[in-house]
Amino acid sequence: MDVAIPIFDRITALDAVGPYEVLSRVPDAQVRFIAAEPGPKRTENRMLALHADAALSELTEPDVIVFPGGYGTRALTDDETVLAWLRHAHEHSRWTTSVCTGSLVLGAAGILEGLEATSHWLSLDDLARYGATPVSRRVVRQGKVITAAGVTSGIDMALMLAAEIAGDEIAQAIQLGIEYDPEPPFDSGSIATAAPEIVQIVKDRRARLA
Repeated sequence: MDVAIPIFDRITALDAVGPYEVLSRVPDAQVRFIAAEPGPKRTENRMLALHADAALSELTEPDVIVFPGGYGTRALTDDETVLAWLRHAHEHSRWTTSVCTGSLVLGAAGILEGLEATSHWLSLDDLARYGATPVSRRVVRQGKVITAAGVTSGIDMALMLAAEIAGDEIAQAIQLGIEYDPEPPFDSGSIATAAPEIVQIVKDRRARLA
């Protein structure tokens, strides 16, 4: 099973690496980072580089697509090379998925029209411009299309996908293997629970990085 994770400059690392850690443990899965041009792609803060080992043109019909997010997705929503690849790949995929603002790229490719979808809470309303119905849930499945909310939700999405592909027992074994049993020290991981001043800090940071 070929799993393609497109990467790009200004990616959010965990959007790609979280699903990779899960899906690379699915039996017989081969997970590859790909890009319009192979080579290193820097994260949004420029501190880390992920490496694309292959070009989009080398893996045109993967079984699974995982499109991560990050500030770099803004440019990709107008990148016809990426959008054309995504449309073609989606026609042949078993599963087409996204994490965080990766859903905006799926939307720009026309994949989310008429579907419910989610994204990072700061970008959730942007989905409507692509004909999607924004839904504030951690993971949203619509047929073979699965969208995940912000960053860490990609792990949840990948575990759901692992269960669909290999069964619940394998997915649970993967969850145990990576010891995914979160107990965060604060109850501020959701817009519904975070204090207003914390929400403002995040919005201010986004404005600086955008």
